[in-house]
Amino acid sequence: MSREIFELVREMDLKNIEIQLALQCAPLITGLKVSNLLIVSLENAGQVTAIIEKSGLSYYKMLQTKEKVTFLLYRRKQLEEFLCRREIRQFFRQEGYQVFQFGRILRTFQMRYATYMEERGEFPHEMGLLLGYPLEDVRGFMENEGKYFLYAGYWKVYENMTEKLKLFRKFEVAKETLLSLIYNGVCMEEIMTSYAG
Repeated sequence: MSREIFELVREMDLKNIEIQLALQCAPLITGLKVSNLLIVSLENAGQVTAIIEKSGLSYYKMLQTKEKVTFLLYRRKQLEEFLCRREIRQFFRQEGYQVFQFGRILRTFQMRYATYMEERGEFPHEMGLLLGYPLEDVRGFMENEGKYFLYAGYWKVYENMTEKLKLFRKFEVAKETLLSLIYNGVCMEEIMTSYAG
């Protein structure tokens, strides 16, 4: 994050849901990613759904605790297309998925994620693919147990580092752009509408 944007952020209310969306989901909002997790306080969950329902994005509630809600926000068409790739389906089969209907994949993942978060199960590595991470990096993470990565950014990189560094820089620019717009009075609904087309 540039020094200028860092200074702007210091003046912002970090509990504000629009700022949280910019900080956590800028690559998704700007069309650079197919999905993102968004973790917000329980009291802000309704505000999230109200904003998302007008945005052209979709959401799925992954987990709710007494304090927080975890959403998967996504571009449905693009995420479905990504999950339909042969090598991605093969990975999901290896992880025990048997039905490849989009809703069933989300529901199965939701159960696995909740089990993991409640410390009753293993980490669901398919999360990386649901977040649009490259298959080679998901496999690299699994094979190396999260170690021996080339770079740790938005995810741990195991191959094609130069290409991923360029992508991560685009993600940072997207975040800075959204934060600057919000700081200058543009609301998140307007921002999302401008990127929806």
